[in-house]
Order: sequence, then C-alpha cells, then structure tokens
Amino acid sequence: MVDAEKLEVAIPNLRWRCDPKTLGFDCTDELEPPTGFIGQERAVHALEFGLGITRRGFNIFVTGLTGSGRTTVIKSHLEEVVRQRAAEFEHAPVYDWCYVYNFSHQDQPAAVRVERGKGERLVQQVSQMLQLLKKELQSAFRSDAYKEQARALSERMNAQRQDAFKETERIARDNGFALQASAVGVAIVPVADGKPIEQSELLAMSEDAKESLERRRSIVSEKVEEAMRRVQQLESDFARETRDAERQVAEHTVDGPFRTLREEFEGNEAVEQFLSGLRDYTLHHLPPFLSSDESDGGETGDGRQSPPGGPGQARDPFLPFEVNLFVDNSDISGPPIIVEDNPTYTNVFGQIERRPVMGTYLTDHTMLRPGALVAAGGGYLVLRARDAFRHPGVWEGLKRVLRGGMVRPEDPGEILMSGFMPQGLRPQPIPIDVKVIMTGDARIYHMLSALDEEFWEIFKVRADFDFQMENSKENIGAYASLICGMVNTHGLRHFDGPGVAAVIEQGARLVADQSKLSTRFGQIRDLLIEASEWAARDSSELVSAGHVEKAVEERVYRSSLVSDRIREMIVEGDLMVDLEGSAVGQVNGLSVYSLGDVSFGRPSRITASTYMGRPGVVNIEREVKLSGSTHDKGVLILSGYLGKTFAQKHPLAVTISLAFEQSYSGIDGDSASSTELYAILSSLSGLPIQQGIAVTGSVNQMGEIQPIGGANEKIEGFFDVCRESGKLGPDVGVMIPRQNVDTLMLRQDVVEGVSRGDFRVYSVATVDEGITLLTGVDAGEPDEDGNFPEGTVNYRVATRLRELAEAMREFASSGN
Repeated sequence: MVDAEKLEVAIPNLRWRCDPKTLGFDCTDELEPPTGFIGQERAVHALEFGLGITRRGFNIFVTGLTGSGRTTVIKSHLEEVVRQRAAEFEHAPVYDWCYVYNFSHQDQPAAVRVERGKGERLVQQVSQMLQLLKKELQSAFRSDAYKEQARALSERMNAQRQDAFKETERIARDNGFALQASAVGVAIVPVADGKPIEQSELLAMSEDAKESLERRRSIVSEKVEEAMRRVQQLESDFARETRDAERQVAEHTVDGPFRTLREEFEGNEAVEQFLSGLRDYTLHHLPPFLSSDESDGGETGDGRQSPPGGPGQARDPFLPFEVNLFVDNSDISGPPIIVEDNPTYTNVFGQIERRPVMGTYLTDHTMLRPGALVAAGGGYLVLRARDAFRHPGVWEGLKRVLRGGMVRPEDPGEILMSGFMPQGLRPQPIPIDVKVIMTGDARIYHMLSALDEEFWEIFKVRADFDFQMENSKENIGAYASLICGMVNTHGLRHFDGPGVAAVIEQGARLVADQSKLSTRFGQIRDLLIEASEWAARDSSELVSAGHVEKAVEERVYRSSLVSDRIREMIVEGDLMVDLEGSAVGQVNGLSVYSLGDVSFGRPSRITASTYMGRPGVVNIEREVKLSGSTHDKGVLILSGYLGKTFAQKHPLAVTISLAFEQSYSGIDGDSASSTELYAILSSLSGLPIQQGIAVTGSVNQMGEIQPIGGANEKIEGFFDVCRESGKLGPDVGVMIPRQNVDTLMLRQDVVEGVSRGDFRVYSVATVDEGITLLTGVDAGEPDEDGNFPEGTVNYRVATRLRELAEAMREFASSGN
C-alpha cells in the first residue's frame, strides 16, 4: 500500500527561496552594473567568432526568444568591434560612390568610386564648372575676335554665292530669260525687251519659236542647277568652317576648366571617362550654353530640359552635369552599424524615384536613392528575419547580394512583376562588403535550414541565445548586478535586499525551474519598472519584496478577466467540476490556457465509460476533430499500456469511451493521458476516485508518469477554484509527475495554504502510485504468473476485462 504522506511534496520543495542574507548587500546602490553579459556565454562566443571572420558567407543568424537580450548584445558587440577597428578603418580603402550620366547607355547610370570625402567635392566641382562653362562660352562667342571671324566667313560666303549666280544670270539674259528667286527655288522666266512674256504671247508663238524657247530654257536650267549645287557646296563648307571655328573657340574655352578637374581626380579612370564624355557632350551641345534663357532647351512643363536622345530620361540639357552623391562616407570614423527596423525592398536595396510629368513618370540618375545594404558597406547590417520575410522579394534579393557582393537600386515592381512593367533604369551595380546579422526564432532558423539550400552558404554562423541559465551563486550575484544596471539605466528606485531576492525568485518562476534563472531580461526590466512605480506610489525610497509581489499581482489582475470568468462558472455550477466526494470513471484533469501575456490553469472533468465491444479507445475529441495529434498519440498509448498489463492471457474485448466534458474548443498535448488512464481504471475496477484531487501528467506504455509543462499554473488554477468554492481542506490537492517537483515555483499564497494543511501537492512516478492515491486501494503488483493480489485495483481491472472477454466469446459462439 502506498503511503500518501510519502507522496506529498515537502513544503520547502514547493518554491525555491532566495535568501536576502546570502546576497551580501542591503541595497542595489552598493553594487556596480555588470561589465559584460550574463547567461549567454555560448551566444557571445558565436558572435565574437562571426564578427571576427571577414570571409564572404560568414554572416550571423541570431536565434532566441524575444527579451533574451539579443539586440542589446548584438549592438554592444558591434560597437566594441567598431571601436577596435576605428584605427584600421581610418587607413582602410573606404570610398564615396556617385552615380553619373552614362553617355554610352543612357538607361544605365554609371557608378563612380572616389576617395572618401571626395564625392561631395566632385558634385560641387562639376556644378561650378557648369556655371563657369556657361559664362566663359557666352563670353567667348560674344567677343569681337569671334564676331570678326564669323563676319569674315559670312562675307566670303556671300561673295562666292553672288559670283556663282552672276555667270548664270548672264547666260540666262543671253538666252532671253530672267532668274527670279522664290521660296521654292529659282524660277526661269522668258523675257522680251526686258519684260516677262505674257502667257498669251507664249501660246501665240509658232511651233519653231516654242522649240527654240525650250532649247534655250534647257540650257539655262542646266546652268541654274550647276549654280545651285555650287551654292549648296559653298553653304556646306561655310557651315563646316563655322562649326570648326565654334569648336576651336569652344575647345579653347572648355579645356581649362576640364583640365583643372581632371588633374584633381587624376588616376581615377571612371571619373576621367565621365569627364571626357562630359567634354564631348558640351562641345556637341553648345546652344543651351550660349543661351541666356535656360528655357530655350525645350521645356516640358516642369522646368527641366531635354538633352538629345534618352527616351524616358529627365528632359534637361544640363542633366549630364548633375552628379548624384549616392554614398557619402566623409563623416564616418568607423565601420557603419545599420539597424533596419522596416526592411522593405526599397529600404534594403535602394530606390529609383520617379516624378509625374504631363501624364507620365520620368526618372534619371539623380533620382537613385541608396538602401541599408549600401549604407552599411564596410560595416554591419542588422535585420529581423520575420520582418524581412514579410516584404516580398527581400529574402531572395538579400541572398543574391550576399552571394555576388554587388547591389544596385532597383524598382521592386520590375522584380515582382517581370514581363508586365516596362524596363526602366538599370544602374551599374556597386560592390559592397557587408556583414549581415539577422535575428529570428529557432523555428525560422530550422525552417530555412531545411527548405532553403542556399541558407547555409550565406549564414554560416549561428548565435543561439538561451532563455535560461544556471541558478548558481555566481549567477545570482550577476543577476543582482544586472538589476542595479537596469535601475541606473531607467532611472528607477533602488531595490533593497529582499526586493532583489523577490526579483530573482521571479526569474526562476519565469522558466518554471528551481535550478534555472530566466535570461529574458526584457521581462525582468518590465518587472523592475512596475515595482519601482508601486514603490513610488507607496512613497517608499527603496523597492521592497512587497512592491515586487504587488507588481506581479497587478500584472496578473490586468489580464485575468477570462480566468476569473471561468472560475465563476465553476463555482456557480455552469462548468461541472466536483471538488469533493468520489465518483467512478471520473477524474479532474488540469489544463493550461495561454492568452498572450498570461497563462492560467483550470480543471476539467474527464470521464471514461467502458463496455463490451471491439477493443480500442474511442477518443470523442478526436472523432469530432477537436483534438491535436499529440493528444491523439497520448490516447493511443493507453491501449498499449492496457494490453501490456492486462491482455497477456486473453484479448482485450472492451470499448473505452473518453471525453473532456463541456469542452467545445480544440485540445492538444498529452498531459492528460495519465488522467484518462485513471478514469479508465476506475471505470473497469468500479472503484471511485477522490474528486478533491486533480491530476496532470502524461504516461508511457510502461506505466511511467512523464513530466509536463505548466505545472505551476495548473496547481495554482485548481487552488484558486477550490478557494473560491470554499472547498479547501485536507482532502484537496493536485497530483503531478515526480520529475516536475524541481519545476515548482508556486505563489506564496499556495505555499501558505499547503503549510496550513488546506491543500496538498502530491508527486507520483508510476500509474500504480497514482491510482492507489486516488482510490485509497493498493494498485497491486503481479506475481510470477502475472496474477494480481485479490482486492487490489489491478486485480479488479483484470477480473473485469476477463469477464468481458468471456462474455464476448460466448456472444460470438451463440451466433447472435
């Protein structure tokens, strides 16, 4: 017979206590904040390794629960690395990047790299050179020397034109014709006595006279054509000589400014190529430079002008002189650290902006904007994985950039809707060297590892942040220092020794383990802030244990509306749960409900009905599709246990029906499998089960009780129901797996209830221990032949199963 007292969990084991006397201080103002990070040695080691290796592909994926200090540790380590690299960075080959007009391919803006700090200089120098060119060219072409040269060319041209027509006019006169210039050419008019011959006179001529007139007209027409060809050649030569003269003046004028700029950027092939193209462009497009009214360039309505060619480009004759300073590293003293909180496609990779013009959208190289990857060039980019996956194209684009080491601003519409959008600008890519640190939970990491074959190639280092650490003397001291640091950082009231001890105890409760402390310091920080607020309202200079407990209680109260309503329904009898007496085939199981920031336990009536029929367990929840796979597995294990224990000499001929009464939502998990087994054993044996003891724990086929989660919430939930129902007493309690004893961090009021004898917590290791405690009847151990002692629970179960098997055999043999 199992001794119930031996199964009771000792009061000291219900909650781990942090003795304030062992802390070694009276107030946190005596402490110093920690110099490093506590509880994350493995993750910190991985971060240090990943940040220290510079080869491509060794980006870092940081996993861990939120609030575990991931972001703080990452930023701190990055800042330390940047400090260490500051001197190296000062002499490192860091550059500015500019996008300039591409004279060969206008839809492919050229990327130009210049020394750090010279990007702005290039922008200013080109802009100043444009203004200088306008001034100098206008001055040169308005000079007396150029005007005299142009006048001489024009006079020579006019004289040669007149000479060409004088001979033709003489020949026309000798043949009886006069030449008349018109808008459509030169007309040959027959004359007589110096006057044009009338049409009627022409018609009255004899045939011989008409033939003679036509012969003479043909001679004159031929001479006119010869003269026209000569004039055209003269005009062509004049235009060429004029252009040569203009070019000589222009070249002489522009060579100085361009030579000065080339000398400043000597050795930079990309800049020299751009300046060479800009010089040629200037020489071939002089009119806009010579006009004092810039609108002469062909205004579009938005004040911009159109250079030759370039469909879709901004219409501005001086556009090639605009330099887009894309990346300006002049002010940075170390590798940049970019934390992108909104990793949209454009925020990460850059953007091609557009402006509306007369019903369409235009763009050019000046409207290219950098993204986080370019801004982080030579440094570090921190992203959240979940945010990156939320925006289309970001993940694939990021892999592409990290593989190739090149990035350029793109239109996400062209990427996502390829074939449906017209191609716009295709800027030349910029090489980047950036280390990406991506944060996410373990589930995302494992999913990427399994489904994306490229993931391992670009994220070779994993830094896994743990949510708990060992509850040791050293870590308790570190926890206290951490509390001191948070107090200083957030301007809170200092905590006295008992207050610190209460916070540390809450750290153990958060992970439901007496031997561990939580490293989700975000939750600890919030607790400190709330406790400090309650101390302030209490006009207390220091935060005590009472204020910490108040903060915990108030947090629960703010989120406990649902749990309070459920308890009210149990107390009022709307949810049927027996808290006293005994019943056959009926047990109070315990489950945990999670509602975001709060979890609570509640009892549920679990019943079992057994009768002759096909062997098997009918899980009503499964039949109506309200149970999950884990719960279904736990139910199926029950058949294995029953078969192993009671069906060695005869088959099972029993149908078992299991149900969570008044349950209308989904159920999952196997923590109720031992509870269901106790209900089955009670139904088969006919022995009633004490309803004042609620049960939790899973079971295996060997009859061993296995640990479950949420033990604290389950115990506290049943305690609250019993207290509000007025049913607390020596026969009320909870039975948990023995392995869960180390996870107990029960509320103080529950521990006090156990101390008064109003509530009990039992721990069991096997089904036999549990059924003995619940029924008050020994479970019974089998002898060598597999027979159980008479009167025991297992004897009654075996007897009933044998009776059902014999009845089933007789029923089958009767032919009914």
